[in-house]
Amino acid sequence: MNSSRPSSDHAPKRLEANPFVKKVVHFAEEFGWWRVVAIPILAVLTIWVLVDIVVAKPAANSQQPQDNAPVQTSRPHAAGEEGEQTGPDPAEVSAAVAAVTDALPAGGAYSDGGDGTFRPVGTPGQDVGEGKEIVVRYSVEIENGIDTTPYGGDTAFATMVDATLADPRGWTDDERYKFVHVPADADPDTRIQLTSLSTAAELCGAELEMETSCHTRITGESTVLLNEARWVRGAIPFEGDLGNYRQYLINHEFGHAIGYADHQACGGDKELAPVMMQQTLSLNNAKLHEMSPDEVYPDDDVTCNANPWPYPQAR
Repeated sequence: MNSSRPSSDHAPKRLEANPFVKKVVHFAEEFGWWRVVAIPILAVLTIWVLVDIVVAKPAANSQQPQDNAPVQTSRPHAAGEEGEQTGPDPAEVSAAVAAVTDALPAGGAYSDGGDGTFRPVGTPGQDVGEGKEIVVRYSVEIENGIDTTPYGGDTAFATMVDATLADPRGWTDDERYKFVHVPADADPDTRIQLTSLSTAAELCGAELEMETSCHTRITGESTVLLNEARWVRGAIPFEGDLGNYRQYLINHEFGHAIGYADHQACGGDKELAPVMMQQTLSLNNAKLHEMSPDEVYPDDDVTCNANPWPYPQAR
């Protein structure tokens, strides 16, 4: 009985002479004709899949990010370009800390560092000044990690801040201003914070080097940072008068917070220094000019007397 399976006996004579056809027929007789058909199809499908993968990968990489996805660029800002930013450099912070430490008078111990978080201190509620134009709501806080026990505790610091801002020789001598002490969680306009030396150096900017108290918005809000090392040791121009120096520190940095961005030079030899003069560094115009030639200080040998008040001769 003849099998239905094709065989070389039934192949046309013109194909028998072709060696390739002979091999195919022999393979089919040995393994079945379905394999003769399936193997080429599988080969074509494999090639198609490989081509699809190669083509699809660049296409996927070229997709635009989703609207809510963060977009980053590695393009650095050119030097001097508007909006130029650089990341924090621990070496610069260390240099700033060392510079301030070298400039400190001898005195009591201060904390090595805080943890960057702050606790509210004092009793909110003080309301001083006429506020004909401007009301500034402020909180009083201390960085966690600072031990205020050697200088009276947390309450003593808050009391000094409140008393300084309420003093008639302070900024409220200007009828435009009213200052209200509010809780730290009440969205204050300005936060007044006693800050460790290392944290102040980082937040105020290491470029300050000789001084690390400041007013800044690097935190995202108006913040007065009072360097605890200065709070404890004071400054050489104040000749050990810590009380007056602390009042100066509050008034000077709070002055920046309420809009007095520029510093002021000494107005005359042996006159009281303007509170917006950098009295922590020097009371002499020429010395301040030497430290910061681009600042407002003229290169003249004029020396003021230390003064912590915006309006020392109050109304």
